[in-house]
Amino acid sequence: RLLEGAAPRERVKAHIDLVVVSVLLDAGAGPDWHYTESASGQRLTRSEGLAVASFHAFTGGLFSSDPDRPLQADAAGLKALVGDRLGEAFQVHDANPLVGLAGRVTLLRRLGEVMAEQPEVFGTEVQRPGGLFDMLVAPEGAAIPPTADIQADDILAQVLASLSSIWPSGNRVDSIAADGSDLLPGPGDPALALGDCWRHSAVRGPGLTNGWMPFHKLSQWLTYSLIEPFEWAGVQVLGVGRLTALPEYRNGGLLLDTGVLAPCDPALLERTWKVSDEFIVEWRALTVALLDELAPLVRKNLRRDEADMPLACVLEGGTWAAGRALAQRLRGGAPPLRIASDGTVF
Repeated sequence: RLLEGAAPRERVKAHIDLVVVSVLLDAGAGPDWHYTESASGQRLTRSEGLAVASFHAFTGGLFSSDPDRPLQADAAGLKALVGDRLGEAFQVHDANPLVGLAGRVTLLRRLGEVMAEQPEVFGTEVQRPGGLFDMLVAPEGAAIPPTADIQADDILAQVLASLSSIWPSGNRVDSIAADGSDLLPGPGDPALALGDCWRHSAVRGPGLTNGWMPFHKLSQWLTYSLIEPFEWAGVQVLGVGRLTALPEYRNGGLLLDTGVLAPCDPALLERTWKVSDEFIVEWRALTVALLDELAPLVRKNLRRDEADMPLACVLEGGTWAAGRALAQRLRGGAPPLRIASDGTVF
C-alpha cells in the first residue's frame, strides 16, 4: 500500500532496500529484548520483533537522507546513522537491551560507505541497495521483466563482490576476495575482507585459502531473501538449490538438541565462545554438511521433489523453526551454545 502508484523499478528497489537493511539488522536479538508495535499493541521478540522494528524504521525514513523519499535506504542516510536513533527505533533502553546494537550500527554505516564507493553498482546519483537490481538484470529494470532470468549464485556473487568490505576486518587474506577468487591488488592496496570465513586447522585448500572455512551466512541469507523481490518484479531466479544451508544457531542448535551432534566433552556447552573459535567453526561446518543430508530425507518423507521443496523451504519451515521451538522448550529460547555476538554473524 505504501508503494501504491510507484513505478515498477522504484517498487522493486524499495523492496530490495528494505530486505538488505532488515537482513543486516536481524542477527540474534538476545533473550531480553522485545518490540511493541504501537498500531497493533503486539509484543514481539527475536526475529519477528527485529523484522517488524526494521520495517517501521524503514518506512519512517530512518535510512533515507531525503525526507521527501522515506521509502529508501541510501548511502548518505546510512552513513549518518547514529546508535541512539537506531536504539530509539528499536525501543532499546536499560531494561530492554538489544545484543550487538553497536555492531549493527557499524554494519549499516559501512554499507553506506561501500555503496558510495561503488556508484557503478548502486547508482550514480543516489546509491541504494536497490541498484543491485539494475546491475544484475538490465538497465531497463522491471519494465520488461517477462523474459528476464538470473541465477541465484549470480546474486550471491554480486553480493559478495560488492559488499564484502562491510564485514569486520579481522579475517583478511592478501589477494583473496570474499568470493574466493584470486585478485591482483595494486601496490598499497589493503588486504580484502573475507567476511564470514574462519580458520580451522582441519581445512585444506590451495595457496592462501588453506585453513579457511567459508560460510557467508548473512550474504547467503540476503541472497535467499532477495529472491522474492526479484520474482515479484517478474524476474525468474534459477539455481536456488546451489546455495548452501545457513550455519546459524537455530539450524545448528537443532542438531545439538536432538543429539545428532554432541561435543566430546559436555563441559564445552557451558563456556562462552567466540565466532572464530575452532569449536564453533567446526559446529557450523557440520551444520551445513548435515543439512544437505537431511533435506533429501525430508523430501522423501513428504513425497516432494527438490523443485517443490528446495533447501530454502526445508530451512525456513523446517530446521530453523524446529530448532527455535526446541530451544524454547528446553531453555526458554536460548541456543544450546553460548556465543559472544557483535550482531554481525549471530
